[in-house]
Amino acid sequence: MKLIVGLGNPGNRYKDSRHNIGFMAVDALAGECKARLKRRFTWRSLHAKTRIGAEEVILAQPLTFMNLSGSAVKQLISRNNLELGDILVIADDLDLELGRIKIKPSGSSAGHRGIGSIIAVLKSENFARLRVGIGSPGEHIDASDYVLSNFSRKEKILVDQIIDEVKDCVKMWIEQGMEKTMNTFNQKELK
Repeated sequence: MKLIVGLGNPGNRYKDSRHNIGFMAVDALAGECKARLKRRFTWRSLHAKTRIGAEEVILAQPLTFMNLSGSAVKQLISRNNLELGDILVIADDLDLELGRIKIKPSGSSAGHRGIGSIIAVLKSENFARLRVGIGSPGEHIDASDYVLSNFSRKEKILVDQIIDEVKDCVKMWIEQGMEKTMNTFNQKELK
């Protein structure tokens, strides 16, 4: 079984924000699998069990807010008896241009507070993460304000394409492993 966690903040206020691109990806995967995300309070997340290819998968969106994502992920892992190698976390990335994605088997938080929370709670960096580029705010915009802002109408067209790439990336990771997935997706750039 695999666990796919999309990071974001719960609530309508944040629904379309850049920071919620992980939630958007999980929503798209759930839609494609015809899976309905449900809330179970003790799991601290919206989640659904489904299949991608031959693999049983849990799709999840922590409801703990970004900076506390680790507690929800820990609940999902312990309740489903998963190993760190079974986890893929999807998160936004300010250091990648909009249109780029990058998957890695492990690593630091690179300043992302959601991933940092997961690392702190699990006491390990050894879980896969798929970083989805949201672009940089530039010099005159605060990064916190930028990640909580919505995509522009023009950017939304590209975001739909990016979400399709993310879905394909997740499927390849599940079905063919990390190395082939990195070689296929880490150099691509959508325009």
